[in-house]
Amino acid sequence: FFYSFVLAGADIKEMLPLEYKDVVRGNFLAHWDRVTRVTKPVIAAVNGFALGGGCEFAMMCDIIYAGENAQFGQPEIRLGTIPGAGGTQRLIRAVGKSKAMEQILSGDSMPASEALQSGLVSKVLPVAQVVDEAVKLGEKIGKLSPLAIAAAKEAVNISYEVSLKEGLHFEKRLFHGSFATNDRREGMKAFIEKRKASFTNS
Repeated sequence: FFYSFVLAGADIKEMLPLEYKDVVRGNFLAHWDRVTRVTKPVIAAVNGFALGGGCEFAMMCDIIYAGENAQFGQPEIRLGTIPGAGGTQRLIRAVGKSKAMEQILSGDSMPASEALQSGLVSKVLPVAQVVDEAVKLGEKIGKLSPLAIAAAKEAVNISYEVSLKEGLHFEKRLFHGSFATNDRREGMKAFIEKRKASFTNS
């Protein structure tokens, strides 16, 4: 499945009258992380500005492809606040402490080329090709075992939450678990027989 949409950050005019009691009682922005619970790969194709919530949402995705004109940043500091949907936590994991601090404390944005160099995005492409390339990648992944894809995604994501030792143990258990699937058997059999695998999600 492929969904295309334009995403901007939170509406500043909507936030202006809110007070502490309003955002705490309503758990403001709590619903934003729903995309992180999707078991299928989520690929962001970013053209133009991904600032504030737009950058935070892109970082919630599994893979980010950027157009040459893309800009990424967390400008909330310029509004007298801080990122509220994961910017302080995800950006540091993507680009390291120094770069994340520079972006978050200055409110400056980084161009696509810098985002690629920093490890925030996977590829920088001509603007007209970004969505098509993201779709191609999705189609390529979609031809593989959904069970294996979900397990691989879960294993990579857990690495943010646990120690290396725990992560390696978790990975090994998922790897062992793949031996209970028809898709693992079919993939290995197809490799030996030098043919394309036909995965059944079982």
